[in-house]
This record gives sequence, C-alpha cells and structure tokens, in this order.
Amino acid sequence: MLGRSRLLAAPLLLLALFGAPAQAAPSTSDRAARVAAAGEKVTLDRVELTARPDGVLQATETITYDFGADGGTGFERAFVTRIHDTEERDRTFKVVDIRVTEPYTVTARTGSDRTVVKVKGPKASGPQTIGLTYQVQGAILPLRQGQELRWTAVGGWNVPVVEAAVTAEAGVTIRNVNCFAGAAESVIGCAEFSTANKHRRARFGQQNMLPDEYLTVVAGLPAGTTTGLPTYAERKTLKAAFTVNAATGGALAALFVLLVGGVFGLYLLRGRDKRADARHRSPVGEDGFQPPNGIRPGQVGTLIDEQADVIDVTASIIDLAVRGYLLVEEDEGRGDWTLRRLKRPISDLLPYEQILYDGLFVAGDTTKLSMLGGTFSTKLSQVRRALYEDVVKQGWFARRPDAVRTRWTLAGYILTPLSVVGTVVLAVTTNLAIIGLALIAFGLALVFLGKHMPAKTGKGSAVLADTLAFRTYLQQGKADDVPDRQRIALFSRFLPYAVVFDLVGPWAKTVETAGIEGGDNLYWYEGPAEWDLSKFAESMRVFTYTLSGAISQSRPFRH
Repeated sequence: MLGRSRLLAAPLLLLALFGAPAQAAPSTSDRAARVAAAGEKVTLDRVELTARPDGVLQATETITYDFGADGGTGFERAFVTRIHDTEERDRTFKVVDIRVTEPYTVTARTGSDRTVVKVKGPKASGPQTIGLTYQVQGAILPLRQGQELRWTAVGGWNVPVVEAAVTAEAGVTIRNVNCFAGAAESVIGCAEFSTANKHRRARFGQQNMLPDEYLTVVAGLPAGTTTGLPTYAERKTLKAAFTVNAATGGALAALFVLLVGGVFGLYLLRGRDKRADARHRSPVGEDGFQPPNGIRPGQVGTLIDEQADVIDVTASIIDLAVRGYLLVEEDEGRGDWTLRRLKRPISDLLPYEQILYDGLFVAGDTTKLSMLGGTFSTKLSQVRRALYEDVVKQGWFARRPDAVRTRWTLAGYILTPLSVVGTVVLAVTTNLAIIGLALIAFGLALVFLGKHMPAKTGKGSAVLADTLAFRTYLQQGKADDVPDRQRIALFSRFLPYAVVFDLVGPWAKTVETAGIEGGDNLYWYEGPAEWDLSKFAESMRVFTYTLSGAISQSRPFRH
C-alpha cells in the first residue's frame, strides 16, 4: 500500500513542481516562525482511530487549544467529507455521533464537501484541553489483496497547528502505512509515519501546520478485516449531466415519442388542410383553362402560401391596371414608371383593393414609383392585414393565417429558452439533463412547424386545386391558336396571376409575336418610343421588381 501511494504521489508531485507557476511553499523555518507568532493556535491535536469490524472508524480526538492572552469561547474545525475519485464520481465520508467533553457544547454543519464542527464553552485564555469523539463512515476501501483505511484525520483549522499526532489500529497486523500533508488531497508526504506494537498500530505525525492544511493518514489492512465499504456521489459534470443509461435513455425515448406524437397530432388536428370540397370546385372551361371564378391575384397568392406577400400586393396593383382602374406609363430612359388614376367607379373593389388604391394616389391622380419608396410601408401593412381578413371572409381559412402562424411560432420561441433554462437546471442538480434536450427539440419544432399550422378549409382546398391547375397552364405559356388581339387581351387578363406565380417570363412569350396587328402597347401599359411587345417581358420583370421594392423597401420575390 505504501509503495502504491508513493507511485501515485510521484507524478503528481512532479506536476506540482514543474507545471504551471505557483507560489512556493513556505520553508520549515518560515512555518515555525508563523506558527510561533500566532496569537491563537492548536498546540497539540491528537487523534486515535480504531477501525471496528463494521468498517466504521471510532475516533477520539484530544485538542490542546491555546486561546492566547485575550481568551476565547470556542473554535471551529472542518472535516473533509468529499474527495475526488474519478471523472464521474467523488468519494464521500460521513462524520456522525459527535460529542465533546463538558463544559463545552458542539454543533455540526454539513456542506457539499466539508462537515464543520463548532465547539462553544465558557471564555478561557491560554491552553485548554477539549476532547471530541465521533464516528467516521466510508473510510474503508476494499482492494484486491486487502483493505485500505484512509481518513483526513487532522486539519480544517483557521489557526495553525503546532503538532499533529494520529494513531490507527484495527486489532490486526497493519501491512503498510503512508500519510500526506498540505492542502486538501495533497500528495506530498507527511513528516512521520511508522508502525508500533508489533505492527498492530500505525503512527503519523506532522509539525507546524498552517491554517487550512490537512493531514491524511493511510493504512493497509488484511483482507476481511472489516465489512466496510466506501460511499460515492456522482460528480456534477457536463458529461455526467448528459449521461445516457437505461433510465435516462428510456425516459428520453418515451418523452421523444410523446412529443413527436404531440407535434404530429397538432398538425393533424390544427395544421393539415381539409380535403377539397367538390361543391366548391370551378367547372373547367371549353378551352380547358381559366382562373377560379371571381378570385383576384392577391387572394390567389395568399391562398397558395398562406402569406400576404409583397409580391401579392404588387400583382394586385397590376390587376387594378388590367381592370382599368389605373394606367402604367414607362418613362423614357429613366428606369421609372408613372401610375395614373383613371376615372372609374370603385364600388366593386374589395376592401384590401380599396386600401391599396387609395394608398397609391394619396398625393393626386399620378404617382411616380420612385416617389413611393419609404412612404408606402404603413399602407402595405394595412393591405396585408386586409388580405388576411379577406381569405377568412371567403371561407378559405377558419382563422387568419398570420395569427395562427404567430401563435404557434411564439409558443416555440417561449418554450425553447425555457427548455434551455430547464436543461441547465437539470444539468446542475441531476444527471437527467439529456431529457431537457427533448424539450428544446420540441420548442424548435414548434418554431419550425408554426409556419405550416395555418390550415385551409374544404372550400379553400378546392379553390387551391383549381388554382394549381391554372398555374400549370400559365407555366406552359401556350396560346398560339388564339388571334393576336384576343391573345393580348388574354395575356393581360392573366398577367397578374403570372406575377403571383413568378411566371411572367413564360407567359410573356404569348404576346412576343403578336405583331403590328396586335399593337405596340397594351391598353393598360404604355411603353416609351421604339418600344414593342417583344420587350414587354423584360419591362414587366424590371417593373415588378421596382414596384415591389418601392412599396416595401425589401427584396420582393419569394424563395
């Protein structure tokens, strides 16, 4: 046992000597001088340890305490009750049944790694002798060929100790001994250790111990001397906090199944679109295509992705032009456009269109796109709110999509940090922190799932099915069998929908070859000189981009 302890001490001692710079230990003479100069001190701390057959140490401690000339009424002494064992656990000890000789009284306070004993009595000066008795549990460690008795017998004083003396016996031959002195869990050997009484008693000694220094004694005993076993406590480390074992793994799996099932159930109950109601399907025209009856481009865009995007508002402006409420004029070589209000009754405008129309012409009957930048954001918010209210009024959604999306996303944003805090608390107090990861994942799932929670009604799903069929036709961009003038009218009518679907390029091909007979301008769009319909696709692309940017000051297209 002695050799084993010294082998352990050697590398640690080298690390202490040649590792990170540290304050040099006081010399023997310095220690003696500091102890002698102290007003209060322990002149002798004598501890007698007896290992019982059950492994409990019976301790008798005789303390000669010098209260100095000013005198005192008591002292405190701390026992080390927790030491490092492995990365995953610490070894623990328990000090119980503490008693003191009269006229003194004793109280004990147990902390995370210390048990502090406070002795109180009548005021006295000079050296006084006080006796303590107590029992130590957990001091015996079974080894392959024996047992080890280990206990920090002396220390935890806030005054220096002139001399410490410890004896240990167990009624058997003691095989080997060792001791360590200095800071808690020091690996520096003590001054004296030996055996006596035919190797049946171990003796240890140390002189001039400074405050908060300790003397740990070790004795090797034959196998079977006691039935004592050590006690351990898991270390509160990050690795231990997230340990996966049968208990935590099972709890995590059960919680994961519960939460995943909950998320899936929420989506099925609240987020999945209802099956399309055939009663609300639009009849297919003779030519095989047409937009759903009476549905405006802005409504289409909001229905498809459940968001009232800037591009939906842009398409609504173009739709107002196509329907004769305003004229779009492309300025010559300036990269700007003029919107001109036309005299037409506005009674058939939907609420969101009325807000949009009024917002475009606040300053008069004409508006430059370049003048809208930064001034239209308030109206844009109003238009988007009105669009959300409109799709509910149409019966396509039971609740406003933006409100549903915000509610679920906000729940995720609230739950996620709370779960992080809960995980930290679990990591500090238990080894179940891994369970908190499931809650964090659930919160993040709500954040992600929130955008998918708006659910269409049966009527909304039916209209969506018709809308997607119409998009397929626009994507093909085929109208070759339609006469030029009719083709231009058809193109104009469907262009706002193409803007919503981001299909302006393919759809513009339907009028590129309309020719002179079809005219060089549209009834709702006037280009500059030398402009014809072959340039319309590029003009409309730039116009749409510029218009979206002007009303929102942000990138207009969805990704």
